[in-house]
Amino acid sequence: MQIELSTREFRRLLDLVYIGNWVLNSTREEDRFGDYDALESKLFGLCQGTGLQALVEKWNGLPVPSMAYREGGIHEAIGFYEDNVFYEILAEELSRRDMDYPEITDDNYDEIVDRMDHYMDEFALSGVDHLVLEDD
Repeated sequence: MQIELSTREFRRLLDLVYIGNWVLNSTREEDRFGDYDALESKLFGLCQGTGLQALVEKWNGLPVPSMAYREGGIHEAIGFYEDNVFYEILAEELSRRDMDYPEITDDNYDEIVDRMDHYMDEFALSGVDHLVLEDD
């Protein structure tokens, strides 16, 4: 297979590959998906000898995303995504808790979404600062 990409498109592809591998492997230590690591290494290795060589370095003899790449803003994008997912899951869980954990149906969907919107508005204003856990 052969794919033709502009330098800009290839750079975006590297971001997608890095983010995807981060999602799949960042919480794993010994049971990493090695085939994703290998593909990431292969694609970042293609940067060598191009205008993108600053994005790759060698580690244990293999091409990997460079420190400059990892510190260049990609983790801010990942963090933004993680924060949004966290708040959306929390809002849904709190909304369902408030309704005694119903299955989501056509009949209660709008109420759950309204409750989620209320929580999301609160999180946008103050994060989790107003959350309080009560002892039973």
